[in-house]
Amino acid sequence: MPTLSTKATTLWAKKRPTENGKQLWLPLIIHLIDTQNVINYLFNQWLSPNQRRILAGNLSDEDIHKLIKFAGFTHDIGKATPAFQTKPSWGHDDLLDDELIEKLIRNGFPELNDIHLPSRSASPHARAGEAILDKYEVPDSIGAIIGGHHGKPEFSRQKDDINVHTSNYYQCEKDPVIQANWIEVQKELMDYALESSGYQTVSQIPTITQPQAVILEGLLIMADWLASSEYLLDDEETVLFPLIEINQTYADVDTTNRFHQAMANWNLNGEWQPQPVDTTTDPYEARWGFHARPVQAAMTDAIEKTIDPGMVIVEAGMGLGKTEIALLAAEQLAYIKGQDGIFMGLPTQATSNAMFDRVSDWLTPIAKSQGESFPIKLIHGKAQFNRDYTSLPKASNVGDPNAVVVNSWFSGKKSILTKFTVGTIDNLLSMGLKQKHLFLKHLGFSGKVVIIDEVHAYDAYMNQYLYKAITWLGAYHVPIVILSATLPKEKRNALLKAYLKGKYGIKYQQTFQAPAGWQEQQAYPLLSILDGNQLKQVTHFPGQSSQPSTKLQVYRLNLDDADLIQAVLKKISGGGIAGIVVNTVKRAQALAKLVPEDVKMMLFHSAFVATDRESQEEALQKTIGKGATRPAKMIVIGTQVLEQSLDIDFDVLYTDIAPIDLILQRAGRLHRHNIPRPKALESPQVYIMGINGPGDYGDANESIYPKYLLMKSDYFLEATVMLPNDISKLVQKVYDRTTDAEIPQEKMPGIANARAEFDKHLDQEKSKAKAFQIAAPQYAGHPTIHKWLKRSQSGIDTNEQKANAAVRDIRETLEVILVQHTSKGDRLIDGRRLADVSSQNIAQQVIRLPAATTLDIDAAINTLESLTSTYYPEWQQDIWLKGALALPLDTHLSAKLGDWNLSYSSKFGLSYSKEDDHG
Repeated sequence: MPTLSTKATTLWAKKRPTENGKQLWLPLIIHLIDTQNVINYLFNQWLSPNQRRILAGNLSDEDIHKLIKFAGFTHDIGKATPAFQTKPSWGHDDLLDDELIEKLIRNGFPELNDIHLPSRSASPHARAGEAILDKYEVPDSIGAIIGGHHGKPEFSRQKDDINVHTSNYYQCEKDPVIQANWIEVQKELMDYALESSGYQTVSQIPTITQPQAVILEGLLIMADWLASSEYLLDDEETVLFPLIEINQTYADVDTTNRFHQAMANWNLNGEWQPQPVDTTTDPYEARWGFHARPVQAAMTDAIEKTIDPGMVIVEAGMGLGKTEIALLAAEQLAYIKGQDGIFMGLPTQATSNAMFDRVSDWLTPIAKSQGESFPIKLIHGKAQFNRDYTSLPKASNVGDPNAVVVNSWFSGKKSILTKFTVGTIDNLLSMGLKQKHLFLKHLGFSGKVVIIDEVHAYDAYMNQYLYKAITWLGAYHVPIVILSATLPKEKRNALLKAYLKGKYGIKYQQTFQAPAGWQEQQAYPLLSILDGNQLKQVTHFPGQSSQPSTKLQVYRLNLDDADLIQAVLKKISGGGIAGIVVNTVKRAQALAKLVPEDVKMMLFHSAFVATDRESQEEALQKTIGKGATRPAKMIVIGTQVLEQSLDIDFDVLYTDIAPIDLILQRAGRLHRHNIPRPKALESPQVYIMGINGPGDYGDANESIYPKYLLMKSDYFLEATVMLPNDISKLVQKVYDRTTDAEIPQEKMPGIANARAEFDKHLDQEKSKAKAFQIAAPQYAGHPTIHKWLKRSQSGIDTNEQKANAAVRDIRETLEVILVQHTSKGDRLIDGRRLADVSSQNIAQQVIRLPAATTLDIDAAINTLESLTSTYYPEWQQDIWLKGALALPLDTHLSAKLGDWNLSYSSKFGLSYSKEDDHG
């Protein structure tokens, strides 16, 4: 390496005073070397083999290593400018700032204390770094990465910024002697970057594709954040890359030893080394203790025979064991493709919580088999309140390596970088949403096997984000496992095409191979596998015919709420568990209030505080889950959360009308387990509610689900359904447009108008979804990441709730903490005094307000902020409660917000009514 001048080693990258009066700084050269070392380490030791292949592309191993090192070193070269070097410290510590300016003046930068930069903010250091690289003719695809390493790329090359804001780069506009000092030091750092990376000239730096650039940008951001972490955690016990005292210099630091020590302290987890799945014996028995069903065995065997697996779509009946097929497929695909983690995406927080335990149980013996600890992360807005998740040991405290652990460094936007993750589908959908630091999300997903459960559950708007995410996953050759019991063929085909488009480009059809009639395939169960550019479909499952079918009796029922509850009570008079699934929280609450006190009842919906919701989830699984000790008689009332991924079992089911796939999903909770039934309920029965007449389903139901789909579902749903045989047939009948011709006009009057309205709504949703979406991967003409995140939605860069709302197309709502504020003091809603509980306990009383009550969201925020600052000003100084909004309730657990009356009950949840509702 060349000897560095004192000019180069005097430049600073970071500075801050300490609480005890010490002044700390970090020379720029140390930070550049740190980041170069870290990114090289991450490439070799942290990325999966598949990620390394994708990132390298057509480059040789030597060439990709050179490029990685070059990007790591030059990422902050824009700090070698007077615009950055004369910036005040965050705390405006004049003594520290003056000391560093004096140091610079003494070592070759005269008159720096008299500098005047009227446009300093026009050249932030990331932009300046790209401009310097542009000046030296570094390829645009690489320069754009340097310009975007703070999370958002520029719109174009930045070379002109040097001409427009010359003094930001060279201290003055015209004095060549002063300018020469900066030109020389920038060139010196550029030369060091080239030589330390293995290049002789800039011309050797390659141009890379857009997908390569996205992954490299993500890796660079991660490396920069890691090299900027002084400590592993806030407690400052475990040192990573600390600043040094002001009287120390670059010469006092052994950067090699500093790097090795930091990595030893940071890398607390083992690396998953996927092994081949032995299909000569029963892998299901080895992992879960049960013999594989014929469908499971055949699907696992087919996946094992793939060479270049891309997308795997599993369509099979509810309760067949698709989750186990997926987890075993994750092992198979990880081994074949060289991935080292998984993401399991689910529709809701409740289903994510339930799945987290299953994934953790699957992962634990794998960790034990390697004698290492594996990091796992539950990713959704209430994860910090999940007891099973928060009870896992921290990676820094693990004595026994044979464990599943939580690594606290991977938090916030770094969460998805955790190798094993379970979370709501928003995390995956937001791969397609323009937001700052999106590169980290792409980096995190590109190393995993991605499993998407209940893929049918996403609407037209969400589907657009889903297809975009899958297209990018295809570009990264990420293996995907998709699970559904009720998948329309149109959506199956769209999923396959989205992946092919990402992996092979828009001309994928030229080499694509598929069996005849693949787009119309209605076999069930069905396994569809993209193996390279070939689609394989498995429709024959030896031994399946020996498994009994279930005959489902379907009845229409049109009763008022009181009569409905009486009918349910009569139905279970001889014992049994009745499930009532309705389409709105209000209806669920109204029905629950009609159940007699002496009848055991559970209510399950989203309008409960986090602690009550988690307790209900646990109680539900323990009461009617697999292996549960069931009560003799009970009514379970809930909303759509009951239809997705929950392994619970009803003896009889009542459900509001819904699209056919959702009715069948709800029916999937019926007679799910092989257990004794009350005599009157030995055959499964489903009662469909809310049908007032042909094409009339009431305003509430029609406001939630498209009337067109309700009409077709109503028409094609017959009195007897054979499960699983009829599942695909029914789903395809409802979602296939050509079957409209089978419906007589007199049977469903107005269906043509309903379809026109449905088509209009679909077009609107598709158009709306495109507004803030990233483009598909670009290959032609050497596109860069310039403009990749142009025109993002305001407010989502720092607000994950807004980002989640953006990919679900839901109105932004408010979360509040419910507390009692009375003349006798402040308490939790369970009666405990606030003074006697921890801040975390208080934070767990969080609930989302109904959208209807916060239509004027700004007014609601102002009201709640005023109440919070008046009653609980200390919250702003608390790590758990800072920024939280309180909704103080009276002794009756009621409150008024605007024109709305709100009340809470641990039995019924949050209820709301407008003042004029009471006359």
